[in-house]
Amino acid sequence: MSSNPNPNPRTRVVREPQRAVYDRDTVNQILDEAFLCHVGFVAEGQPYVIPMSYGRDRDMLYIHGSPASRMLRHLEQGVPVCITVTLVDGLVLARSVFNHSMNYRSVIILGTATLVDDPAEKLAALRALSEHILPNRWDDSRQPNEKELKATSVLRLPINEFSAKVRVGPPVDNAEDYSFETWAGVIPLEMNSGAPIRDERCQQELPTYLKDYSRKEKS
Repeated sequence: MSSNPNPNPRTRVVREPQRAVYDRDTVNQILDEAFLCHVGFVAEGQPYVIPMSYGRDRDMLYIHGSPASRMLRHLEQGVPVCITVTLVDGLVLARSVFNHSMNYRSVIILGTATLVDDPAEKLAALRALSEHILPNRWDDSRQPNEKELKATSVLRLPINEFSAKVRVGPPVDNAEDYSFETWAGVIPLEMNSGAPIRDERCQQELPTYLKDYSRKEKS
């Protein structure tokens, strides 16, 4: 899969362009660490932004839901869509309130989603969605039956028109503010899982893949 070194006017980062990243590997890394996206679209003149889970399989992003969903009904008709993903890595505390910021990694993907009709691809997409959120859980759970599959729509969006924006590092203050006496620096933020809570009707031992669950890529 190639990078996107020449973004078009729709994906080019205008505000703080030095933070722009058009490398596909970086985009994939952000998509793989996060698991919540926001899907933006316009239906009958009204903008909507819907939070939902997603899955990635190579250069394809998958989302799913009920066929009765307003979002899915409109997207499968070819309505343009914008999907965003954001990871917040830290609070950046400057000496002035105006220069406070966040360290973050974000991605936008533009395009047109299409309905997945092929049963094999649909099942593979649902597996990708499951494994993206919790690796190994698909094989450790009951597989979807025919009724459940019919009650679920899956849409694919090619990851072709994209860009990322990344901020790292300490606060940047105005020169005259560096003498202001207050604490400045970065408060790192990360997602950590708590201790699993067993369902009262569950008799199974906790599997290893749940004991060390993390969104960070394991080395």
